[in-house]
Amino acid sequence: MKIKTLLVLFFLKSIFLQAQIVVNELDADNPSTDDHEFVELKSSTPYFPLNGYVIVFYSGTNTGLVKTSYKAIDLDGYTTDVNGIIHFGNAAVSPSPAGTFPANTIYNNPSGVAVYLGNATDFPTGTAATSTNLIDALCYTNSTTVQPTAIMSALGLSTSVYDNQSTYTATKSIQRKNDGTYEIKTPTPGMNNDGSGVVLNYLTMSTTVTSITEGQDLTITFTASQAVTGTAVTIDFTLDNETFNTNDYTGTPSVTIPVGATSGSTTIHIVNDGLNEGDEELKIYINPIPSGYNLYNNNVIIRVNDINFTTLPFGTPANPTHGIVTSSAPTGYYSSLEGLSGAALKQALQDIISNPSIVRVHNYDDMWELLKTADQNPENSNQVWLIYTETPRSKIDYQNGSSIVGKWNREHIYCQSRGNYAAGTDYITPNADGINLYTLTTGANDIGAGVCDAHHIRAVDGQENSSRNNRNYGVDYNGPTTTPTTTWKGDVARACFYMAVRYNGLSVVNGNPTDGTIGQIGDLATLLTWNHSDSADDFEMNRNNYIYTWQKNRNPFIDYPDLADFIFGSRVGEVWHASLANTKNPLSKAFVYPNPTKDRIYISDIQEDATATLYSLFGEKLLEKKINTNESLDLSNFSSGVYILKIVSETNFTEFKISKQ
Repeated sequence: MKIKTLLVLFFLKSIFLQAQIVVNELDADNPSTDDHEFVELKSSTPYFPLNGYVIVFYSGTNTGLVKTSYKAIDLDGYTTDVNGIIHFGNAAVSPSPAGTFPANTIYNNPSGVAVYLGNATDFPTGTAATSTNLIDALCYTNSTTVQPTAIMSALGLSTSVYDNQSTYTATKSIQRKNDGTYEIKTPTPGMNNDGSGVVLNYLTMSTTVTSITEGQDLTITFTASQAVTGTAVTIDFTLDNETFNTNDYTGTPSVTIPVGATSGSTTIHIVNDGLNEGDEELKIYINPIPSGYNLYNNNVIIRVNDINFTTLPFGTPANPTHGIVTSSAPTGYYSSLEGLSGAALKQALQDIISNPSIVRVHNYDDMWELLKTADQNPENSNQVWLIYTETPRSKIDYQNGSSIVGKWNREHIYCQSRGNYAAGTDYITPNADGINLYTLTTGANDIGAGVCDAHHIRAVDGQENSSRNNRNYGVDYNGPTTTPTTTWKGDVARACFYMAVRYNGLSVVNGNPTDGTIGQIGDLATLLTWNHSDSADDFEMNRNNYIYTWQKNRNPFIDYPDLADFIFGSRVGEVWHASLANTKNPLSKAFVYPNPTKDRIYISDIQEDATATLYSLFGEKLLEKKINTNESLDLSNFSSGVYILKIVSETNFTEFKISKQ
């Protein structure tokens, strides 16, 4: 929320005071996401046609230069109401605006709004302010010291008044008084500012649900603020919205309220067409507005969930499976690592995943499309799986505006501020161009490619992404605080290890490096533990395989998780052999009982020497024991809760969730 005080300018020229159309009210600043902005016009006669008029918005703080336009609204086809009022604003404004624009559109800084004779095409973005064909104008500011002087001068406005009569200007609007001056008070969209005029009959639209599944019925009700008189009122509406059209429903998109009644309803059946077209949104749009009525709301969005989604044969990260998805790495992809150790091993690995003649770089907008498949929820093909919160979300709920609530966006595991992907602007283009358009990386020094390297970009809840920010793992960030999760921890460890090998200048270090530290992310000790306590699962392997089809490189720490110990951990200096891989799970016959348990668990059918390690959900190692064939672990001294038991042999692994009562 941008709290502002307002500077209101009114006009010296008599042409403005006698204008047929005036700017009657403006609300540029309101709480939270600025989703109740509006501008209201008033004509001196009722039902005044606005053909040939245009509203233009200007922004500017520089006192020496004429500032320019950032938005224009063509008024052709619009008419003021019986009180001479019409307003345009965000969809959340009530009563419903005659025309809508996105939230956070009207600038809060020293700016202006003007009405001209003309068309929106006469004022493309960047048009300098002018008084030519000007009908009326209003300027305002959120500063006691900075004024939109350049705009004022261009519009022929020379007198200004700073109005500070309200402390809470985010809940107020600028309103024109009958004498042509302005005041600050509670917003009155769609009505005379002094409360006079004809009391209009308002229609309110309501629905039984805000989300519906194909095959179900949607009831839509319209309620009038006063009983209908004279003749029945019929409200016609459409439901079409992007991919949702008349083929997707049956029923009549019209409601009639009889004389003497205040409401009427209709039922729309959402068709199950047997096809998976993905989740959609229908928009209930009333057009035309019945004569003599105004709308309290319009453009109501209803989510339509496609029932024909598909599933994948492996588990979600919250309920992982292992061994179902195998690596698609080409034969010999890692053969150059055999018999190497230390710095030579790390360099050989970098040579594979940073090969400048093979590895591809796509642009950042491509990541939206890539993530819809790479991070697809295995239980519903119309959703992505969100890291950290470990929940699904519809693919269509991606962040394409300023609001992050209920949206998913792109999380950089090795955050941008720490990676300093400044050169990444080379890969940020206005539009995604797909898998077949790419550039070849210039190698390990091409740090800019990190901004769109999918191996460390995950679908994430917008608010949780903001919460994580650029905090270091383990020592600072451990996931959501309200509903803690742990099954993402190995994923971020392996993504950080990948980045530290793929790009020169990036490293994973111990501790909690400060926010401004470039090229370092922590905490190494925590991430090494997470790599073991949350082993690579089928979701990660499937993701690795899909990203390979785009980038032509893989995350080797998913294919071979133990590589992290040889490059960053306790086995640095030891010789690597692929036989040490633990991507499969031959220990799958092993089982643990009783589970839940009160004091002791028994492990049976272990076919080779192995180590059983018990971890907390936060990755802390609690107990370790060498085992073979049949063994038991005493948990009597541990608190009630859930633990992770990992069983690792020389080449194989398995794990269990243990519930201690």
